[in-house]
Amino acid sequence: MDKNIRLLLVDDDEEMRNIYAEILAESNFTVRQAGNGLEALEEIDKETPDLIFTGIIMPKMDGFTLVEALRKNVVTSHIPIVFLSHLGRKEDEDRAKELGVNDFIVRDTTSPREVVVRLKAQLSATHYILALDSKSYDGQKFARDMGINSDFICTSGEGERYVLRLKQTNPQEKRFDAELICT
Repeated sequence: MDKNIRLLLVDDDEEMRNIYAEILAESNFTVRQAGNGLEALEEIDKETPDLIFTGIIMPKMDGFTLVEALRKNVVTSHIPIVFLSHLGRKEDEDRAKELGVNDFIVRDTTSPREVVVRLKAQLSATHYILALDSKSYDGQKFARDMGINSDFICTSGEGERYVLRLKQTNPQEKRFDAELICT
């Protein structure tokens, strides 16, 4: 991997950030750091990263709020985001998935080497987000089978729409993992 892969590392634990920054730099990432979600947004305004590796619990702006802000912005909505959790709570992992976080790593159960492998995997993964249309082919049937509004409007009431997110799992066989998400 070339050194031009820009990673933004976000966490309020400076010691942990420095350890991961060193490991990632040795693995050919160009690493910038931020101490919370607000600082991350400022860094992203300066230079858009290729990948974001962020903690969840932080002052000023937590990881969830950061992801929500990034997914609402057309410039940053495509950036792969990986959470680093020190708690590993199931409810955090579920919420991360709902928000479109690409991977969820539990710090104390994942070696730094595995973290590097999983981050690099995000860069090589092919993702697609497809709009759903109630008037196309099986649009109405799909909405009915999924138990959602036939206009694909999310239940949040904020005008968001359901989309289909595809992640290529096997390029040779053209296989994908699919997920219905609100965006």
